[in-house]
Amino acid sequence: MSVTITIQDLVKKYGDTTVIPELSLEIKQGEFFTLLGPSGCGKTTLLRMIAGFNSIEGGTIHFNERVINQVEPGKRNIGMVFQSYAIFPHLTVKGNIAFGLENRKLSKAEINAKVDDILKVVQIEPYKDRMPKNLSGGQQQRVALARAIVIRPDVLLMDEPLSNLDAKLRVDMRNAIKDIQREVGITTVYVTHDQEEAMAVSDRIAVMKSGVIQHLGTPQEIYQRPANVFVATFIGRTNILAGSITKAAGGSYALQLGSGYAEELSNIEVPRADAAANTLNVQISVRPEEFILTEDQTGMKATIVHSVFLGQNTHYFVDLASGQRVEITQESKASQILEPGQVIYLKVKKEKINVYDAAGDLNYTRGARL
Repeated sequence: MSVTITIQDLVKKYGDTTVIPELSLEIKQGEFFTLLGPSGCGKTTLLRMIAGFNSIEGGTIHFNERVINQVEPGKRNIGMVFQSYAIFPHLTVKGNIAFGLENRKLSKAEINAKVDDILKVVQIEPYKDRMPKNLSGGQQQRVALARAIVIRPDVLLMDEPLSNLDAKLRVDMRNAIKDIQREVGITTVYVTHDQEEAMAVSDRIAVMKSGVIQHLGTPQEIYQRPANVFVATFIGRTNILAGSITKAAGGSYALQLGSGYAEELSNIEVPRADAAANTLNVQISVRPEEFILTEDQTGMKATIVHSVFLGQNTHYFVDLASGQRVEITQESKASQILEPGQVIYLKVKKEKINVYDAAGDLNYTRGARL
């Protein structure tokens, strides 16, 4: 049976250093929830607190209505998948998967039935009698996953489980993990620093920095309307440009971006404290695919510096008239790509860009939220 995990005012300290200050969060039953952030942001620390491997200096963790702060790790009914797999080298695939069931004193018939079922789910049935040394990295990861979920835990915890795999295998395995999690329906907390991986597998993502959740939402919400500049620059690629917004008729704002280039924005919501000013300095997040090349020499003047051909798309690095270098993405064409030194003019897809306050802490764009 999977559970809802409720975290209230959780605090983690190492001596006098607070690494997680009063964090609150609810992870829904059966949800695939990802903790995402750079190294040292507290995501693995939080995962280990849920597992019971790290002490708690304040607050509570509930599995449904049960407070688990003082519950031993072995009694929390969790499954854990580590970065290093941690499978037993002296046991066969079947022996590794059966290990947790044997510790629970199930009958041999029950163990065999459960192991056979999970071998089919993770698609490694043909390898059940092999030793780990004779398995590929992806097969070993499936063994670790099968061993974690065969005991039918309330919660599945996964700490950077794909970081040791090559790029193609990571893509294959993340798809497999998501499919398996959906099939078994276990509440899953997944830790990674890989943004693409998080976007691919998650129902919701918490982006963390210095022990604080910066943005909590679906992959689409976090990518399209990041709560602040940190999230915008951490999730995917973006360009941060300086500009200003000025009140216009009908509640809209005129965005001034670059030398002589302006757009009228109707999707800006400025809080009352900031709305008192007629003009506000802002930061604008423009993702590479949100630039438009114009053919009428209107918009921001830019010069091609170099390009990277990636098949379907070509990435261009260009210098704006202001001297700032930005990245733009355009669909590759059969004709020759744009050459270094070539002058182009750019506009932006105004419905997709994000406008932040001068400090980069608050998104003024309608639909943005923490």
